[in-house]
Amino acid sequence: MPRPFRQFIVKMHGRCNLACTYCYLYEGPDHTWRTRPATASARVLERTADRIARHARAHALTTVSLVLHGGEPLLAGADTLARFTDDVRARVPAGCAVQATVQTNATVLTRERAAVLARHDIRVGISLDGGTAAHNARRVDHAGRPSWPAAARGARMVAEYFPQSYAGVLTVVDPTTDPVGTYESLLALRPPALDLLLPHGNWSAPPPHCGGARHGAWLCRVFDRWWSAGRRETRVRLFEECLALLLGLPAATESLGLQPFDALVIETDGSIEQTDSLKSAYEGAAETGLDVFRHDFDQALRHPGVAARQAGLAALAGRCRACPLVTVCGGGHYAHRYRAGKGFENPSVYCADLQLFIQHVAGRLAADARGECPAAPASLERGTP
Repeated sequence: MPRPFRQFIVKMHGRCNLACTYCYLYEGPDHTWRTRPATASARVLERTADRIARHARAHALTTVSLVLHGGEPLLAGADTLARFTDDVRARVPAGCAVQATVQTNATVLTRERAAVLARHDIRVGISLDGGTAAHNARRVDHAGRPSWPAAARGARMVAEYFPQSYAGVLTVVDPTTDPVGTYESLLALRPPALDLLLPHGNWSAPPPHCGGARHGAWLCRVFDRWWSAGRRETRVRLFEECLALLLGLPAATESLGLQPFDALVIETDGSIEQTDSLKSAYEGAAETGLDVFRHDFDQALRHPGVAARQAGLAALAGRCRACPLVTVCGGGHYAHRYRAGKGFENPSVYCADLQLFIQHVAGRLAADARGECPAAPASLERGTP
C-alpha cells in the first residue's frame, strides 16, 4: 500500500528576491515556474487547505508537516502565511497536529514579520551557504548586490528574539570551502538544527566539483568536529539519520535510507507536483498532471513517479541492491540518480561520496564503542578539501 503524504510543501510565492548563481530551480533545466502566477491566490490556498485536511482525515494522520515555500515565501506576506496556516489547522481533524515551517532566505525577515509567524506557531528555517559574507558570495539579488547583510540581520534577530520559532539553517555543501570553518561560522548563528544538503545534480548534468569523493570528505570532517563536541552544539539531521540507520533504527530523509518518501508540492497555480529537486533533472520532471481543484492527494499517491519513490529497494539499480550499504544509503537522493535516456534506475552521482561518508561514520561509531581513536579515511589523510 502507498504511504500517505505527511509533508505538504506549499509554494506561497513563486518568485525570489535573490538570484543565487547556482540555483537549480531558477537557473536549471526546468522553466515551468515562468508560466505560473507569482503568488498563490486565496482560491488556491483554500482548496489546498481542504485537500490537506481530507487527506489527513482519510488516513487518520496524527501529524502533518506544512512547509511554506517559494521562491521566497515571505514575499507573499507574513499575514498571508499565518492565515493559510490557521485555515489548515482549523480544517484538519481533531487530534491531527500541524507543524508549520517557513523556509526563507531571511533577507526580508523583519522583527514584525517574525512576531506574526511566532504568534501563529510557524517556525523559521533559514537558507544560507555559511555564516559569513564570504560564504554567501554567490547569494546575490537581481542587481548583483550581496544578500549577506540582510540575511545575517534576519538570522540573528530570530536567534535573539524568537528562539522558540527558530527551526534551523539549511546549507548546501561546497567542497571548495573549509568544512570545519563553515560549520563553526554557522554555529555563530545559534541554529538549533542544521541541514547539510548535497548540491543537486545527476549523471547527465554533474554537480560542481563532483568526483574524488570531495563532498563525502567534506562531510566527514564536519562529522568529526560535531562528534568530538559530543553532539551538543546543534542537531545535524544528516548525521543523526545516518547514525540511526547504522543502528537499525528507522529514519525518514530524502537523502538516505529506504523509507518511502512522503512529501508533495502544491504550486502557486494549484498544480500538484513531486518535489522541486526533480527539476534539476529535466523540464517537467516534477509534474504529475494533477491539481488541487480536480484531484485529491490519493490520486497523486498512484502517480508512477510517486510510486517509484515509495518502492524502496525494488526501485534501485541492481548495483545498489547488491551493495552492503544499501539499507543506510538507500541509493541516495532520487534526483541524483538520473541519467538521460536511462531514467532514475542508476546509482547516485554521489555514490563514492556516500560510501566514504557512511563508512567513516560507521568507523567512528564502532571505534567509540571500543574506546578507540579511529584512523582517518585515506581521502581525508590526503587532505582532500
